[in-house]
Amino acid sequence: QVQLVESGGGLVQAGGSLRLSCIASGSIFSVNDMAWYRQAPRSERELVARISTDGVTNYADSVKGRFTISRDNAKRTIYLEMNSLKPEDTAVYFCNADVIGTLLSGNFWGQGTQVTVSS
Repeated sequence: QVQLVESGGGLVQAGGSLRLSCIASGSIFSVNDMAWYRQAPRSERELVARISTDGVTNYADSVKGRFTISRDNAKRTIYLEMNSLKPEDTAVYFCNADVIGTLLSGNFWGQGTQVTVSS
């Protein structure tokens, strides 16, 4: 079984910062691309940032220059450093990963962590 567990969400004022973490655990052989998505109320889930195993990143235009995605392959963990937060960044943030498991392989999602930015 594969699990992705996010942490680090919360309430912050506009202009503030938060750091999200996501740990992949379970019967895992390797973790390939990992990413952060977000979903605001009454909106579709959207890609925020993605990172490959060798550190190649891409970002949504709306977060470029403010958010930074990184990963620690040894810990099977990714991070999302979010700076200069805006009220429109308010959403549930989900971790996503392509996992090669010892029993099951595929694309997995975490349960999500709420980020709320007040104006």
